[in-house]
Formats: sequence, structure tokens, C-alpha cells
Amino acid sequence: MNAGKLRVGLDIGGTKAHAVAIDVDGVVVEQLRLPTGFGADAVLGTAITAVSQLAGLVGRPARNFRSIGVGIPGAVDSVTGRVTHAVNLGLENLELGRGLNEEFGIPVTVENDVNAAAFGAYHLLGSAPRPGAPSGVDSMAYLNLGTGLAAGLVLGGRLWRGSRGTAGEIGHIPVDPNGPLCPCGQRGCLEMMASGSAVARQWRSNHPLPVLALFEAADAGEAPAIEVRDRLIEHVAAGVRTLVLSVDVEFVVIGGGVSSLGEPLIGGVRAVLDSWAAASPFLASLELSTRVELVPSGFPVGAVGAALVGQIEGAPHSGSTEHVAGSEAK
Repeated sequence: MNAGKLRVGLDIGGTKAHAVAIDVDGVVVEQLRLPTGFGADAVLGTAITAVSQLAGLVGRPARNFRSIGVGIPGAVDSVTGRVTHAVNLGLENLELGRGLNEEFGIPVTVENDVNAAAFGAYHLLGSAPRPGAPSGVDSMAYLNLGTGLAAGLVLGGRLWRGSRGTAGEIGHIPVDPNGPLCPCGQRGCLEMMASGSAVARQWRSNHPLPVLALFEAADAGEAPAIEVRDRLIEHVAAGVRTLVLSVDVEFVVIGGGVSSLGEPLIGGVRAVLDSWAAASPFLASLELSTRVELVPSGFPVGAVGAALVGQIEGAPHSGSTEHVAGSEAK
């Protein structure tokens, strides 16, 4: 295997890092998972170990890889590779791009994790469009439903970060002025209604997957669970509607930990969108329920997207002009 034609993608999360090596067609040829660790030294060490172990799996030196891309939470300078304010990783200021470049001597691109996953979802749509969809998807949004809620946008085949790096932060759009206080300082934000943390706040459970426990309880007919489940699904649908109405993307792809619910989630969201369309000729004309997809179970959307960021955008590595993108919420 020619490592010089392979790109590495790292999806670094709060507890684990998922690493992939992809070929020129974006196909995953090797992958692995590692615990992330906490703090700057641990996170950089995890990234270095992941790249080195991938090199071992493909049987070539790591310096022969074409590039390294990293998706990571926090405020990310996508040009210099600096990561700040990644609270869940214990990072205040980490020169992640520089550290990886110095270790391996190859181009490194660092991007906010949700934005990186948006590229992975974009690649997925382009390589395997759904039946009846137009060939060549030009725009899409990736709606990440995890502990929080945020979106990444790909417009005209390029990542759209916005003027100050906050494009896609729809989790902090207030939807209930009398709702719970959000960590951002506003009340009733969408994230407080449609996210893993929203479910945990409203449905106490010792289950390792609280959202799954919620849906099981709702299916069993427990009225409080039904109320929380329906509220979650309705607000996820509201997130889809917001993305289409504000940016008019062709597709919204839902991913993140909550998306592991699969058909009960996507089926419920489509049903809500169809109910709104039945009451509104305008919404009916937008065909919202046909424009929402779910990341396939097991597809490493964040790691693949990280590997593709530099390739698609032609991004430089480790320093030139500064552009700060992303936030802890994303």
C-alpha cells in the first residue's frame, strides 16, 4: 500500500479519538480508536500515537502520509492549527497543528469537530446520493446532535464558517423565552430542547444511553417519557427547518451520538416535518422531509471529514494568515 496516496483523519472527542487512513477516493482503508486523555500533552500524545499506529497498520513510515487532518472541539484557528477553550479536553491553548507537523513533517489541517464532520457528511452524500436525489450535491448542513447541538455548513462545495466563525451555531437560537437558562446566557435555546444534555435534564436515568432509555420508556407507554421524546423530535425538526429556511441547503444530514437512535429518530423528524407541511403550503413546497438524512451507523463521519478538509479546501498548514473558527458548543 502506497502511504503517499493516503490521508489521515483524526476525530478527537472528550473520551476517545477515532483515526482513519483514507485513499484518493475517500475510502477508509484502516482505522483505530484510542482513549483521548486530558490536557494539552495528553491530547497531542494521543494524536501522535494514532498517526504512528495507522502507519504501522499500512506498513509505511508516517512521514509518507500525504496529510493529516484533525477535527477537535473548541475554538480552532483553522490556518495555524491552534486550539483554545476546549474545556472538555482540558485545553486552553494547544498548538496542535504545529506539534503534529514538527513530529511528522507533513501538512496538517486542524478544524472544529462539527465542521470537519460536515465535510465527512458532504463526502458521504456525494459518493452515495439517495435515490432520486440530484447528482452533484452543492450544499448541505450537518446537524450534530450530541451533548450539545450545532451545525456545520458546506456551501458551493466549501466549508462556510461565517464572518466570525459562528455559522451553524443554531443551538443558541432561543426557541422558548421562558425555557431553561442556557450556559450561553440566554433562555430556552434550541440546544436546551434538542440534545443529549436536554434529555438528561428532563429524563433521569442510570442507563448508559439515556436517550435510548427515554425512547424505550416512551414505546412502553410512559406518559412523561412520551412528552420528553416528542419534544426532542419536534425541536430536532425545528433545527432542520431553521437550516433550510436560513441557508436553503439541499440536504440536512443528522449525526452525533443522539443519531444512533436510527429510524425512530429520523422517522419521527420526517413525520413532524410532514405534519407542518400539511398545514402550510409554503413549507409543503420546500419538501423538507425529503431533504433530511441520517449518518449511517458506524460511518466515521468526523474522522473522514477531518482527512478531507485540507484536500477539499486546499488549506495551508501550520501558520499563515489567521482565521478563527468554531466554538466549544460546536
